[in-house]
Amino acid sequence: MDDYEREPGEEGLTDRQAGEHGPQPPAADGENESQSPGEESEPEIGAEEEFDGGEEEEEDSLESVTIEISGLSIYTHHGVSEAEREVGQRLVLDLRLELGESDATATDRIEDTVDYAEVCQLVTLIAQQRSHRTLERLCSTIADRLIADYPLEGVWVKAAKPEPPIPLPVDEVSVEVWREPAE
Repeated sequence: MDDYEREPGEEGLTDRQAGEHGPQPPAADGENESQSPGEESEPEIGAEEEFDGGEEEEEDSLESVTIEISGLSIYTHHGVSEAEREVGQRLVLDLRLELGESDATATDRIEDTVDYAEVCQLVTLIAQQRSHRTLERLCSTIADRLIADYPLEGVWVKAAKPEPPIPLPVDEVSVEVWREPAE
């Protein structure tokens, strides 16, 4: 008999060959021929074990949600020099919103989370509404507004100038601010 004619469970079958016969149903209680009477069988791979559902398990199962927005590119008028504020330049903003627990993980409803499209609109409005000399002040203004408007555990804001007005070759200059709600 060649390898392809062996029955499932026979010695010598490769994984590929055994897979050709399809998955085998688990043996019903009392059908495990290799088990001696009175012996308990070990749970099968993939079998779920019953758990008492204690308080520790409940804490471990909580999901913490973070929303990240990367590369929000907007044209603004921020800078130390009069020329930067007058002519303007492109800024690239990255945001990380720490939501903590979010009902949206279970409900799949936008109303149960923070709408990142709405956040992008708000951040763009803030960045274009008023001119700041420093990126530090701009990032702080954005972070404060997001903390005030949304139920966040924390927010991280990064503003980068991809073409900073300095006479040296650099990829970008950036400032980051982390903010948590006041207790």
